[in-house]
Amino acid sequence: MVDLKTGAGDSHASIPEKKPRLWPGVALAAILFFGMYLLPRIAPGASLAAVMTGFAAILGILLWWLFFSRAPWLERLGAIALAAAAMFVTYRFLHPSVAKGNMGFQYLLLGLPLVGLALVAGAVAGRRQPRGRRRAILAAALVLASAGPTLFRSDGVTGAGKPQLVWRFTASAEEKLLAAGEERATAGGARAGEEAQGKVQWPGWRGPNRDGVIGGLRLATDWSAAPPKELWRRPIGPGVSSFAISGNLLFTQEQRGEEEIVSCHDLATGELVWKHQDRARFWDAHVGAGPRATPAFAQGKVYTLGATGILNALDAATGKVVWSRSAAEDGGAKTPMWGFVSSPLVVGDLLVVQAGSLLAYDLLSGERRWQGPAKRGSYSSPQLLTIAGIPQIVLIGHAATISVSPADGSLLWEHPWDGVGIVQPVQIGAGDLLVSLVDGGAVPIGTRRLAVTKEPAGWKAEERWTSNRLKPSFSDVVIHEGHAYGIDGRIFAAIDVATGERAWKGGRYGEGQVLLLPDQDLLLVFTEEGELALVEAKPEAFKELALVPLLAGKSWSQPALAGDLLLVRNGEEMAAFRLPSAAQPAA
Repeated sequence: MVDLKTGAGDSHASIPEKKPRLWPGVALAAILFFGMYLLPRIAPGASLAAVMTGFAAILGILLWWLFFSRAPWLERLGAIALAAAAMFVTYRFLHPSVAKGNMGFQYLLLGLPLVGLALVAGAVAGRRQPRGRRRAILAAALVLASAGPTLFRSDGVTGAGKPQLVWRFTASAEEKLLAAGEERATAGGARAGEEAQGKVQWPGWRGPNRDGVIGGLRLATDWSAAPPKELWRRPIGPGVSSFAISGNLLFTQEQRGEEEIVSCHDLATGELVWKHQDRARFWDAHVGAGPRATPAFAQGKVYTLGATGILNALDAATGKVVWSRSAAEDGGAKTPMWGFVSSPLVVGDLLVVQAGSLLAYDLLSGERRWQGPAKRGSYSSPQLLTIAGIPQIVLIGHAATISVSPADGSLLWEHPWDGVGIVQPVQIGAGDLLVSLVDGGAVPIGTRRLAVTKEPAGWKAEERWTSNRLKPSFSDVVIHEGHAYGIDGRIFAAIDVATGERAWKGGRYGEGQVLLLPDQDLLLVFTEEGELALVEAKPEAFKELALVPLLAGKSWSQPALAGDLLLVRNGEEMAAFRLPSAAQPAA
């Protein structure tokens, strides 16, 4: 005989079920909801703490359900098994941007919190229901929560680690760009050839010396009266490449569908002059799609490295291929988690890139000239420095900063420090360097000052100090009059390079990028949100002079300058702005 109220047969009638203990699960669900969904909004810089809080709450919910909920054991184990099976099946139906990359981390970040909340909600909703209905409610909650992530696609994450989720069936900016049709080149080849031979205004990554320092430019600082003036704005495919500029031509890289693009545009109008296409596409769950490196211009040619390791030398006037190599194959390297990001470096008649190890090619022929020491790769780019009067190529690599001879790639010195390089080394005076690392999870570690000297017995690179007062991730640092300025976590900061002590911290610019105008003690900070901040480069206190919006959406690319013309871009658009010039001081 079956009890109509409980659904139990006679054999169970003498064993009444215990009332469920729900309050621990409800409390943990509240912590989970706060950590995963509210804390990132309240404190945008606390994304790591939010994720850790959320996943600790998920573990707590699991322990509560298995050992302290008082639910029948069949329901305890059955719910866990059903949730695992539902997530496994759902994985096959996810949008590729959520499913692939970083071993499905995006899906775990999305799905596990929903399943944890659904487990508690299902238990609460079915607590007064007959056994069969209670189990059906719990099962429905778990299955629906597991399937929830199929409704979204991901455009990557912000610098704070927050997923950039949109509805799955809305068109992305790249899809809209592709639907608009292929853009036609409008500038003539002869004119482009003349302009390609013009003055090299911005040869590539971070400017003339790859250090973000721009001399000879003076700006008006009252932007309420005279703000930057927009000259043009054009859509562009995804990627985080910056620009190279020569004469009236600018060069960048982007992704359009299955084609990785190197594009040349008219500096004055933004109109397309030419484009080169390679059949390649790279995507990761952090950045999104597209190439990462910045073109280099030299001797009438544009040199580019794609995210999958395609190395091109292109005629700057026409886009015609001069030579092409696979740096990935030459370096014996697999495509890293975040792609190949090394911006090519021109050193005399050599082109140097980092692809598993440092590689040097003949600038004109593409013939490989040397390969550096067999070191694990990094996400930093090679930097040409002169230390103790000797030119050398320095790279913040994986677990060590190394220096090699430009002549043959032989190792000059190395300094071990466990971590991964993303930003550039910055030189202090004649020999010392600032280097910064992140750990394997891309969490910033800090900054170290190295003293590099050449002695009779050989080179030596020793630690002077290590500081956690300036912890850049992939935002580069500039140095001015004894202080380093850059992003500490997600907030702008200054430290004393003599001691590593912080001078000040202020300005929530996210993973922004900075340029130094030393003639005026000014900093141009292009923020992660696409704003441009004008900040004093002085150690006394943080002082923001102006802040204006330039682009909408996540903006991680380095800005570029051609005189007072500022070029900015993100994964959706690029734009040019005329910066307000200051009156030149009297002679």
